[in-house]
Amino acid sequence: MLAGAGGIDLAMLIVAADEGFMPQTVEHLNILRLLGIKDGLIVITKTDLADPDWIEVIREDAEERVKGTFLEGKPVMEVSAYTGQGIPELKEKLWRLVLEASEKNPRVPFRLPIDRVFTVEGFGTVVTGTLIEGSLNENEMAQLVPSGQMAKIRSVQVHGKSVPAAFAGQRAAVNLAGIKKTDIQRGDTVAKPGSVSVNLMLDARLENLKNSGRVVKNGSTVHLYHGASAVLAKAVLLDKEELIPGESCYAQLRLKQPIAAKSGDRFVIRFYSPVETIGGGVILDDSPAKHRRGDKNVLTALKILESGSDDQKLAQSIAEEELKMPDATALAKKLAMDAEELSRQLNQILNRGLVVEVLPGRYIAASVLDEVWGRCQKLWEGYHKQNPLHAGMKRAELRQKLFPHVDMA
Repeated sequence: MLAGAGGIDLAMLIVAADEGFMPQTVEHLNILRLLGIKDGLIVITKTDLADPDWIEVIREDAEERVKGTFLEGKPVMEVSAYTGQGIPELKEKLWRLVLEASEKNPRVPFRLPIDRVFTVEGFGTVVTGTLIEGSLNENEMAQLVPSGQMAKIRSVQVHGKSVPAAFAGQRAAVNLAGIKKTDIQRGDTVAKPGSVSVNLMLDARLENLKNSGRVVKNGSTVHLYHGASAVLAKAVLLDKEELIPGESCYAQLRLKQPIAAKSGDRFVIRFYSPVETIGGGVILDDSPAKHRRGDKNVLTALKILESGSDDQKLAQSIAEEELKMPDATALAKKLAMDAEELSRQLNQILNRGLVVEVLPGRYIAASVLDEVWGRCQKLWEGYHKQNPLHAGMKRAELRQKLFPHVDMA
């Protein structure tokens, strides 16, 4: 269920009339909420096996249990597959939900977490998964992450039918040329080349579920589920000593194996042993530096990443790069933002003086540039003291001292 629920927009929570809410139903509801599902409905099935009074008890219990979740106040349908009762009405309701669902952005690079891999005689390696971003076209090149291997997309199928392209939200089978089945494993990702980082650390807002019954201590090892991957991770709590049920905090997740993740992605964590769902959260930074716990600057930066405006996030991302002077391509990849939106945000922060375009298409934070100017003045003063008869320092020498690791090309 964890692998299959990624990339969906709507959920239908099933409660059997002859059983009611089961422990697994509670866990599934928790996972759907942690994955950021926004809409859906509740369906009471097998109504032919229960009397009306008992069905009403099940309905009231279901409505009570979903309070505070995305399903609070949503329709509760009663159906029976045996008699056909309520099935037409349920189909109509699902159709309406699909029509009202927001479209995904097709301009971002495609990303498909792999949940199955197999070989088809005469075709070669085939992978399946839910396309969570962008559009994937036959005959274009793809990259397998985290291995980095390249492959050509020979053909694409959606629900058993060959199509020229698959779009975000669709289940797809992709025939990859030039790659062996043994080179791929469940949890890998097929992505547009160069669009996804390989990560061993993630900064996140981490939540411990109210009904988890477990305490997440600083340094705890947990099972982390992201897309179709499952890896062990060390949870370093940045602003708490421990995370009790119902609380959340900023955390750095240090992974035992790399995964392909992006800022804004949702994830689920399960207790190390016994393995049970205890929480999850959202990734705020997909390629962070190693942090010290309690660092106020780090916590302030994470707060901006979590709830700041898009231009604040962009300005901070450029500031974090310090003297590296990233270009638009690097920034778009880091922030998972399409080129058009990034260009608009860049113009805003350039006009506000938060960022400076020091070279064509290369950016530096104004605050960092101020620090560089201060260093520049000190370098000049030191140079003239040591070389009073020289007219001045050579431009190339000054540039090398101020930007020792930056390619100015």
